[in-house]
Amino acid sequence: MAESLLWASLGTGFTFLMTTLGASLVFFFRKSMSGQIQKVLLGFAAGVMIAASVWSLLIPAIEEAEANGQIGWIPAAGGFVLGIAFLYGLDRLIPHLHPGANEAEGVSNSMKRTSLLIMAVTLHNIPEGMAVGLSFALASQHGNDSIAYASAMALAIGMGIQNFPEGAAISLPLRQEGMSLKKSFLYGSMSGVVEPIFGILTVLIAGTISPVMPWLLAFAAGAMMYVVVEELIPEAHLGEHSNTGTMGVMLGFLIMMILDVALG
Repeated sequence: MAESLLWASLGTGFTFLMTTLGASLVFFFRKSMSGQIQKVLLGFAAGVMIAASVWSLLIPAIEEAEANGQIGWIPAAGGFVLGIAFLYGLDRLIPHLHPGANEAEGVSNSMKRTSLLIMAVTLHNIPEGMAVGLSFALASQHGNDSIAYASAMALAIGMGIQNFPEGAAISLPLRQEGMSLKKSFLYGSMSGVVEPIFGILTVLIAGTISPVMPWLLAFAAGAMMYVVVEELIPEAHLGEHSNTGTMGVMLGFLIMMILDVALG
């Protein structure tokens, strides 16, 4: 348990660091990034999350269930549906505003526009932290298997890479809303702090109820896929020349697939 907590802390700490580095772009881009670059980055994040959901979460969930004598697809499908329902519920309940949008989602509120922007990216980071934490918990349950740890590290690297544009996606709009440079950077960075929190929490839960690990892995996959389909891919294809967003998705998928297969 202690070792898996340490690795999960390091893995989610890395993803948080990448969010912070992305948020630091606010010091270099006084204006927002071009629409085409934003489409590529959003598409890239979507591609990484799709590949991670399949190779790092759903396939291990099926294999883990079968190793425990269960029917592989049942916990994979059940956990996937629960993950979707979880993010759908958060999406409907928690007030948030996506960059470029005029109307907030979630319950009616009187929150500032800047706070709503922060909440949008924070919601996205919850399943990512869970995914990284669960991967390290799974490796720990396998007797500190080096291959399992390598696969978990591949997932952390992939999540970290796609967190870089997410950090920029919050700090730059905040700056455009009139917030100071330092505050824009700080809030962009802090939007990623939920990843270490949820990563460590899932390790603690998985360590006490290990038989439900396949359900938890699939749960994280469903939550991430909800984010991809509901937010990232539509935003990557807004306006004209949507093929740039499509290429971003393909590139992200390819890189995450290579990371997972080569390191795992």
